[in-house]
Amino acid sequence: MKYLNAQMILPEALVKELQTYVQGGYIYVPVEQEQQKRWGEVSGYRQELAQRNRQIKEEYQSGTSMEYLSEKYCLSLYAVRKIIYQK
Repeated sequence: MKYLNAQMILPEALVKELQTYVQGGYIYVPVEQEQQKRWGEVSGYRQELAQRNRQIKEEYQSGTSMEYLSEKYCLSLYAVRKIIYQK
């Protein structure tokens, strides 16, 4: 996250108002609820995991054992089962 100087981006009146609450500190301004992205959407990691999980399911359906998939993908046997049986 990049820090910005409030005086560079906000109107002077708003800076003065903020200074009544915080001086010399950091304020986090959250994204509006309807604009928030879900975990992993910005980086693309969510899609990578979905692709990996599809691959695991396909390999299992082709006859690959859960134990082998666990080793291949560096996951616990429990995690592999969870991926295979999720709807």
